[in-house]
Amino acid sequence: MNLLITGITTQSSIAYAVAEHAMEQGHDVVLTNPPGRQFSILERVAKRLPKEPVDVLPLDVTDPEQITTAADKVATHWDHVDGVLHSIAYAPGDALGGNFLNTSWEDVAQAIHVSGYSLKALAVGFRKLMAAAPNGAGVVGLTFDASVAWPVYDWMGSAKAVLENSTRYLARDLGPEGIRVNTISAGPIKSLAGGSIPGFDQIADRWGESAPAGWNTKDSSVVADPALFLMSPGARGITGTTLHVDGGYHAMGSPLA
Repeated sequence: MNLLITGITTQSSIAYAVAEHAMEQGHDVVLTNPPGRQFSILERVAKRLPKEPVDVLPLDVTDPEQITTAADKVATHWDHVDGVLHSIAYAPGDALGGNFLNTSWEDVAQAIHVSGYSLKALAVGFRKLMAAAPNGAGVVGLTFDASVAWPVYDWMGSAKAVLENSTRYLARDLGPEGIRVNTISAGPIKSLAGGSIPGFDQIADRWGESAPAGWNTKDSSVVADPALFLMSPGARGITGTTLHVDGGYHAMGSPLA
């Protein structure tokens, strides 16, 4: 498969695990991050992946011109894209950490734009390349269960609700072109993204106690294979859904004894 993978920050990130597993399975990948410091980090981290060189592109998903430019560059490598991983989330500090009632609209808007709306922007930007995939294409977004309120997650939770609901509408509108759109609701992973949320350990440290299959907050690889499956033809009948990869935490009505 030809896969576009966004949002690698460190080796502990879910996106890195997806890229690593994809390469080990023989798939081709192109990686993206926003220009500047994040792109420099991506260039360094990409060198640790199983295959080199790895194609990396600058891409700020809040800039329509950059999305168009990235899609054009990818089109010079491949005639189609089989899968896109949306691993992009950001909220200003004032939108997190228990400040929900006091967050300004400007900070809320940024969180929703980067973490929610960008799924639509990315999918539409790569629409033609995905529609050209001979066995259909799969877009996968990463979320953290937006059906409930979490401590400290605040407006990021609202942004993820936009992401999850957008998944269903994108599935409706892109399905006739052979493009499937799903999200994975992963349990907490102690990556750079998780660590940037004030009080994140409140959620993460006791997760395994209520997950019947157990949960290792340092193992991002547990999400990689489900993500690759959803981007593959094996998931050709699955779209518009949120798959929980959380050790079964979501299915429990109360903490396990």
